[in-house]
Amino acid sequence: MRIKEIIVVEGKDDTTAIKRAVEADTIETNGSAVNQVTIDKVKRAQEARGVIIFTDPDYPGEKIRKTIAAQVPGCKHAFLPKEAALAKGGKGVGVEHASPEAIKAALKDAVLTQDGLVEEITQDDLIIAGLIGGEGAKQRRIELGKLLKIGYTNGKQLHKRLMMFQIGKEEFALALRVINKEEEKHG
Repeated sequence: MRIKEIIVVEGKDDTTAIKRAVEADTIETNGSAVNQVTIDKVKRAQEARGVIIFTDPDYPGEKIRKTIAAQVPGCKHAFLPKEAALAKGGKGVGVEHASPEAIKAALKDAVLTQDGLVEEITQDDLIIAGLIGGEGAKQRRIELGKLLKIGYTNGKQLHKRLMMFQIGKEEFALALRVINKEEEKHG
């Protein structure tokens, strides 16, 4: 599988893991303190071939993603579920620990942030849906992130992520129905 866009990753080990899974070029940020030289490279890559931001499913990875997305509009985003990025033995999380299959799936599902108007989801909608505060909220957010292909986020960041990807009430409601059906089956 050849990826046209240039993939932004955190480090050399991530590049190695990506190249085991697909044919692709990468830009490494070398940590969460993304400097101007790296931003300029990503801007040039975005103009030339497009960019997919593919950082670790943790706080530093999210910080890198936000920093780049804020300065380079139109990037695609690939997300790995946290369980697919765990190191053997459970010590550490990152793209470098993911299987080639998990990496391919995340890249295949890369989503583009879009400009456009959607009916906005409110904080109250998230509370009513059982995604913030209360028993099982974290697990529901994990499932929602998988279904919408937006990755996992904590309660405070969920609204921001939904807005970033222009998830409207209709798409949100469909995902919730799937989650509710699964809970009924297993409940």
